Amino acid sequence: MRTLNTNDRVTAGIGGIRDEQFGYEQARHLLMRAGFGGTYEQIHTLSRWGPEKAVDHLMGFSGGAGSLSSFESDIIRPPTDEERRELNIARQHGDEDTVAKFRTDRQRRQRADRRQMREIQRDWIKRMIETAQPMQEKMTLFWHGHFATSYRNVEDSWHMLRQNEMLRNNALGNVGDLLRGIVRDPAMLKYLNNNQNRKDAPNENLGRELLELFSLGEGHYSEKDIKDAARCLTGYTFQDNDFYFNHRQHDQGNKTVLGRTGNMDGEALVDVILRQEACALFICLKLYKFLVRDIPMNLSLLDSGTRKVVLQMAGMLRKTNYELKPMVRKLLLSEHFYDPINMGMKIKSPSELLVGSVRSLGVPVRDIGVVSDAMDLMGQSLFYPPSVKGWDGGRSWINTSTLFVRQNTLVYLLTGALPTRSVAIRDQNDYFDPRSLVPSLNTAAENDPSDELIVRELMELTLGFTDDSLIGSVISGSVDDGGSMRDSDAVLSALVLLTSMPEYQLC
Repeated sequence: MRTLNTNDRVTAGIGGIRDEQFGYEQARHLLMRAGFGGTYEQIHTLSRWGPEKAVDHLMGFSGGAGSLSSFESDIIRPPTDEERRELNIARQHGDEDTVAKFRTDRQRRQRADRRQMREIQRDWIKRMIETAQPMQEKMTLFWHGHFATSYRNVEDSWHMLRQNEMLRNNALGNVGDLLRGIVRDPAMLKYLNNNQNRKDAPNENLGRELLELFSLGEGHYSEKDIKDAARCLTGYTFQDNDFYFNHRQHDQGNKTVLGRTGNMDGEALVDVILRQEACALFICLKLYKFLVRDIPMNLSLLDSGTRKVVLQMAGMLRKTNYELKPMVRKLLLSEHFYDPINMGMKIKSPSELLVGSVRSLGVPVRDIGVVSDAMDLMGQSLFYPPSVKGWDGGRSWINTSTLFVRQNTLVYLLTGALPTRSVAIRDQNDYFDPRSLVPSLNTAAENDPSDELIVRELMELTLGFTDDSLIGSVISGSVDDGGSMRDSDAVLSALVLLTSMPEYQLC
């Protein structure tokens, strides 16, 4: 991955890209960042449409038709009144058999819920792969990392799924709605122990992370702000699957947060946060880092051109009362977004790598469980972020262990071969013929395309560029004696070589 130097051009400001500047390379970049990549045909379609139609197409979604109906909501549930009475009587009379029956049932439910969590995890990966609205899933992934919540602490798959749906429904909505949603979200309330936040014993976890990680960033609040933010959130809990405001446990006294004083609750707390200029700036720094380039979360450490862009984004976000869509649209249509320094500069996350490979190369998924397990080994297990800070991303995605898994998983997707199974799958359902990816092999040309042309087209699709110095080595590594790049196995071998290159790890 390149680093910024004084010779790189960084467009200052978010002025629009001109139609004549938007070609194949720019359309590919847009699909990679605002989605998970695209096929040769999809990239060319967007490049013909031009920037405005292409961006509006990707952003043309609202709400989210989710998977709630596919899963059970009451695997984990509170006991009924009758069950409570039976258990209390059993304990009073020393009836260990009845107590053991309840314990066994609880353990059975916990095992069933862990199985459902795995199915929900795989369902989201499948949705990313198959969706006609990739930007919605990409932004849901962003918010999942921003409002990081782990099933390990929540231990309720339905609550995790409900949070995921809330993030999806607000993927390009309003920041205020997201913040109000998250302080009433059962999964987050459990994850950060706000169900234990009572007026006589305030728990500061959610109040602290709401200010530090979800809205303002370090240095824009005091410890007193955290203490009073926690008091605003007292009584914010849940019953079964729904938010519940326990007014008996809510602190009704005046609180002072970020210079505002009053008898505030969680809704009023969010309103105070949104009035801070630091909030829009923090959200825009995070979005820029996700969509454009890996930058420090400190405005003073940015080059002047990037700093101007982020400040303009933040100003626009405040001006539109924290509506995300106008600001993100402006960014994706900016000349700055397509600067060379911003293209091919981000290390793909495991989800971007694997989902993007399936979507752009058309390889069969084969076994969604293998893909999910591979993402876990690469360091990104969905619904299991490592901490409330989410995933560090960037260079942390790559080490000797994860790089090995990345390459093996790509070989598996392309050929069906795993390290434990050297023979590739060749049955009718799983065999992948990659020749459809090569435009020159799918046109009624009078002459067969040359090996060089085929490799050039494969490089353009996989790497986003062509390099004449590499073409010969790719051909020699792919073609058997007397063979041709027009053969299916040769194209497949070339894809294995190209996807193993360091450049394929970048987007």
